Amino acid sequence: MMAKLAPSRAADAIDAVIDYLIPTSTINRRFWAPGKEYNTGQYRPYPVTIRNARRAEEPITLDTHGFCLSSQPSAIRDFRDADALGGYPAEVIAITQRLTGADLVVPMGGQLRSPVISGTGIQPPAAEAHVDFNTRSAQKLARRLYDTAAPDGLGYDRFIAFSLWRTFSAPPQDWPLALCDFRSVGDEDAVANVKVDVDEIPTGDALFAPIPGEDEMMAATIFHHNPAHRWWYFPDMTADEVIFIKFHDSDHARAWRAPHTAFHDSSRPDAVTRESYEFRAIAYFSKTARPA
Repeated sequence: MMAKLAPSRAADAIDAVIDYLIPTSTINRRFWAPGKEYNTGQYRPYPVTIRNARRAEEPITLDTHGFCLSSQPSAIRDFRDADALGGYPAEVIAITQRLTGADLVVPMGGQLRSPVISGTGIQPPAAEAHVDFNTRSAQKLARRLYDTAAPDGLGYDRFIAFSLWRTFSAPPQDWPLALCDFRSVGDEDAVANVKVDVDEIPTGDALFAPIPGEDEMMAATIFHHNPAHRWWYFPDMTADEVIFIKFHDSDHARAWRAPHTAFHDSSRPDAVTRESYEFRAIAYFSKTARPA
């Protein structure tokens, strides 16, 4: 009878590769079809060091780093069960209000991800350094959602577009999430990546053909490599933990975005297939009534 191997342990830091946009890539689009995604941008893997955030010398916080880890158990037992997820937006709202102090949270929607597409509604992990919205898209979306959710509201002084990310596969995961310290990222590193929703991914020249109204379409932010980027990850996440990731905080006196990406962790021989669920929403800090 073979002896059972002891569980692997996460190191203080690991060497990995992260895909970044190359400087010569000019037409950058992300086509999104059911179960598939395709980037026209040209990327190259760059070696990086990804540090264990559980052993960071300073606390990892939203307003300093642009992301944080929090223990937030969910009542959802099966994130693959679409019917069970009906109660999850209310959980996201409550968690967000506890973590940020926002008084209004408008849910958008959730997404299952796994490197193994084993059912409907599952997308592969996003495997390049990115933020889900650029500034223009975040501002436009925040205004539209607020006007719908609070048509008679007094307005807002600040908003945070974000994702609440959790894995529900057992630790350690083979494709964990890496997050970049906001303080290490410059504006010059960022490029827009237009999101194009399609039924089928186009091919050949159609990928690069002009798209009417492309300038007004929603866009993410992708990044050029910079050796100053400082990457972190939270190994051995459990289903009771969440990562709050800022896509855009309108208060730029704080950390206002956090580049992130999935990466392949080859340092854990006992890693299991990652399954995760992310939920996007926008948190608002409403204006208060002023005396007449």
